[in-house]
Amino acid sequence: MQTGQIVAVKKIHTVQDGSGVANLKAFESEIHALSEIRHRNNVKLYSFCTHPRHSFLVYQFLEGGSLEKLLHNVNEIFMFEWIARVNVVKSVAALSYMHHDCLHPIVHRDISSKDILLDLEYNAYISDFGTARILKPNSSNWTSFAGTFGYTAPEFAYTMEMNEKCDVYSFGVLTLEVIMGKHPGDLMISVLSS
Repeated sequence: MQTGQIVAVKKIHTVQDGSGVANLKAFESEIHALSEIRHRNNVKLYSFCTHPRHSFLVYQFLEGGSLEKLLHNVNEIFMFEWIARVNVVKSVAALSYMHHDCLHPIVHRDISSKDILLDLEYNAYISDFGTARILKPNSSNWTSFAGTFGYTAPEFAYTMEMNEKCDVYSFGVLTLEVIMGKHPGDLMISVLSS
């Protein structure tokens, strides 16, 4: 920016890639969700711009990258101490704010290590609200499948009924991943193969 502030820009293709309608819906969902949330551990949306061919979201830039990148970096993982790991898990617990303290409850639907961004001090921020949904009171909240394999609650994939429990399951998987340094599914695969 002209002020010297660095921002992250997410470009969304709305026409060219054949899934323009889905991308536009994710774009709108992200704007609606982030305009409802006021919590220090959610990435900040500064602005957006929409155009028939491309849309842009302008976010707070986080120098540490994703939690997934950190957990898979052999050199950096040793610097990720227990206190930092606990703080990351506590920061992601901002999900509770989204579920209980927003005007309308918000379900993220895709909590995974790739969607947790870090600053240089390992403070964690929830990002990528493209699949998020605002829960409607007195409604069944049925939806299509959204999420990342290995983080999505099995019953959600079966029933397609969206509620806060979907995020709580993903939060549990993410917590185990932070503690173990790798996805719990990876451990199960290595145990079963040996």
